[in-house]
Amino acid sequence: MAWFEVFRTAARSGSFTAAGERLGFTQSAISRQISTLEAELGVVLFDRLARGVRLTEQGRTLLPHADAMLDRLDGTRRELAALAGLNHGRLRVGAFDSANAALVPGALAAFRAAHPRVSISLTEGLSAALLDRLREGGIDLAVVVGYPEQPYDGEAFDLRPLAEDAVLVALPHDHPLAGRSRLRLSELAGENWIAGSRQAESTLLAACLRSGFRPRVEYEVAGWTAKLGLVSAGLGPTLIPSLAARAARPDVALVALHPEDTPVRLVQTATRRGQSVPPAAAAFLDLLRTATEAATPR
Repeated sequence: MAWFEVFRTAARSGSFTAAGERLGFTQSAISRQISTLEAELGVVLFDRLARGVRLTEQGRTLLPHADAMLDRLDGTRRELAALAGLNHGRLRVGAFDSANAALVPGALAAFRAAHPRVSISLTEGLSAALLDRLREGGIDLAVVVGYPEQPYDGEAFDLRPLAEDAVLVALPHDHPLAGRSRLRLSELAGENWIAGSRQAESTLLAACLRSGFRPRVEYEVAGWTAKLGLVSAGLGPTLIPSLAARAARPDVALVALHPEDTPVRLVQTATRRGQSVPPAAAAFLDLLRTATEAATPR
């Protein structure tokens, strides 16, 4: 491409000397580069005259193609610069539900305000499914949640801690223990629980097993809104992460658990290990950390 730039400049100026002055080369350096290009293409591009040079028929044929290639290269450079400067491109984020309720919106709003020309897509899902999508290249980064004793694949993903999400117990507002500042899970052993599955091991209620009792799950619902609706109706308690609890209704009491009973979920960001993070995703990660620091009580 550098040879084509030299060729185009010489063709427009009609002189190797003038082309050298414009490009910062000596006349002999211009002549050598043109000769190299001619040898590469197997044609003579210029007639060397007593004063200056003139395009041959082959040179006149090459000139519009050289213009097109150099213009395409300039356009490519501008597009790459726009990506680096976040004046163009895309941001593809995946996050679990309560992160989308409490952490991600503020970061997305800040990103949109700072980089309005970057297109944004947001995918919600379970953490394992989001990591699968990240592995396949369907998203640029994921916000996932897990437990320290069950870490995700650190060889496939670059996982960075974002926040700790302590679990609370949600009680009907008229429950005898609703006014307490802290509870032991064992105090709720006789309750009819609300959970996402009757198999406690696969839910937050696994903490009850660690506290010495198997909870009796009477109502099986998946969404936090539904769980809290059942709690407010007096049908039983549920365990709820702090992030999801921010959207709790006023007729539900949220009570902290004793530190020995409290499951703590680890919120992390994930990108693909061994692959460069797109500029838009890198900028969003910085904004997400800032938003999380502002939203997380200390």
